[in-house]
This record gives sequence, structure tokens and C-alpha cells, in this order.
Amino acid sequence: MPVHSREKKESNHEEMEVDFAEQEGSSSEDEDTESSSVSEDGESSEMDDEDCERRRVECIDEMTNLEKQFTDLKDQLYKERLSQVDAKLQEVMSGKASEYLEPLANLQENVQIRTKVAGVYRELCLESVKNKCDCETQAAFQHWESEKLLLFDTVQSELEEKIRRLEEDRHSIDITSELWNDELQSRKNKKKDPFSPDKKKKPVVVSGPYIVYMLQDLDILEDWTAIRKAMATLGPHRVKTDGSSKSDKHQHNARSEDGRLFYDGECYSRGQAICIDKKDEYPTSAIITTINHDEVWFKRVDGSKSKLYISQLQKGKYTIKHA
Repeated sequence: MPVHSREKKESNHEEMEVDFAEQEGSSSEDEDTESSSVSEDGESSEMDDEDCERRRVECIDEMTNLEKQFTDLKDQLYKERLSQVDAKLQEVMSGKASEYLEPLANLQENVQIRTKVAGVYRELCLESVKNKCDCETQAAFQHWESEKLLLFDTVQSELEEKIRRLEEDRHSIDITSELWNDELQSRKNKKKDPFSPDKKKKPVVVSGPYIVYMLQDLDILEDWTAIRKAMATLGPHRVKTDGSSKSDKHQHNARSEDGRLFYDGECYSRGQAICIDKKDEYPTSAIITTINHDEVWFKRVDGSKSKLYISQLQKGKYTIKHA
């Protein structure tokens, strides 16, 4: 379609050039005739009005013809451009235009890349959440294990203390009951012989300073029981020198100062590796995590945490040393 219009334009242009050449030829011939006529008339006459009017009309007709041809060409060009735009629009609507297919291919490639990246990011997020859940579960289990061991040690120490007190009370009660039975037996023996004459006791002769006890046997027995209980509660501070020396052998020096633990002349601080030894158990290795005023927290090799009371170290229930 555009080639045909171009050929038509060129043919119209050639026709216009031929007409213009003919007009120039005719005008030159007219000029020659006029010049000849003027020369014949003595070159003194001018072009008459009819000839001028005729030429003016010819020029106007020629201009009108040219304007008409230009308008036709412009309409034809508009129609061709409109048909091209319609054809391109149809290609775009049908999805066959190159201007549409190339950006569409780029968009599809970008969609595939972003979808792949989103899938990888989703897998990483799921793995991270799973690892975090496993870590929290393991930490909770280790905390539960450490609290369970701590509770077990606390209950065990309390029960041992109660058992020790019960043993001491039982021992004191046995002695008291024996004395009480002896006193009752003596009273019964006195009641059996109500008619027997009372034997007068001879006064005891004492030389030098002396103390006369005016208390009854029950009062003395109660005082003696109270003394026994007080001696039992004192623990290592016994009245007897042998008992005190024996308890001093098992007493350990343990104290906490400025975040450090002083035990039997050794200094322990946070982060040091220690070896914990308990009676009837194998020694275990651990790392000190926290040192408080009355307790020491440590972390075992398996990751579980526990604590030792400084009183337990003093009593010798647990012993520690540098690993």
C-alpha cells in the first residue's frame, strides 16, 4: 500500500513538471510572438487585457489543481497511516506484535526468577524457625533437668537433716524413758510395803564447800533432756574436746566474696573448669557460671545447669577442685 502511493506521488509530480514545461514553452512562444508583433508594430504596443485575464485564469486553475492533488495525497496518506495503526493494534490484541512479545518475555523471566527466590527464602525461613524451636525445646529440657536435680538435692538434704534430728530425739527419748521407768519402778516398790517401817537415812557428812540439790528427779531429767537437745543442735560445737576436734577435721572453709569463691585456700572465679566430687558418686567436670552470696551455679559437660550451696561445701557433702 505505501509503495503504490509513493509511485502515484512520483507520477503526479512528473505530470506537474511536464505541464509546467509546456506552460513555459507556450509562454516562451507567446513571448516570441508578442515580441515579434511588438517588433512588427514597432515594439510600442502592450499586452491587452484579454490576454492578461486568460493567463490569470490559467494560473488559478493550475493552483486549484495542485491544491486538489495535495489534498488527495494527504487523505490517502492519512488512510494508509490509519490502516497501519489498526493493523498494529490488531497484532497487539492478538498477542503477535513484537513490541508486545519482547516486554512480555522479560516480565515472564522476572516472574520466574522472583518465584524461585521466594521459594528459596521460604525454605530458609522454615529451617530457621525449626532450628529455633529445637533450640528452645532443648534449653527447656536442660533447664527442667537442672531444676529436677536441684530439687532432688534439696529434698535429700532436708530429709537427711530430719532423719538426723529424729535419731537424736529417739536417743534422748530412750534415755528419758529408761530413767522414767526406773523412777516408776522405785515408787512401785515403795508402795508395795506400806506397813514396813521407814528406815531413817543417815545424814551425809561433807567436808569443805558443797552444793545441796533441792530439785526432784523429774526436774533434773527435764533439764538433762534440754541440755542434750541443745548439744544436738550445736552440731560441730560439742562440749567434749574429742568431738570438737573430730568435727573440725571434716569442716571446710568456704565463702563467697566479690563474685569469687574461696574454698580450702583456693580461689575460684566465673568461667573456670572444676571437678565436683560427692560421696558414693563419680566425680563430674563442670564450668562455673555464677557465684552468688550463698550458692554457686555451674554447667556440666552435657549442658545441664545445677547449683551448690556454700553450706554443702562447708559440711563436706560436696568437694571441688580445679580441673
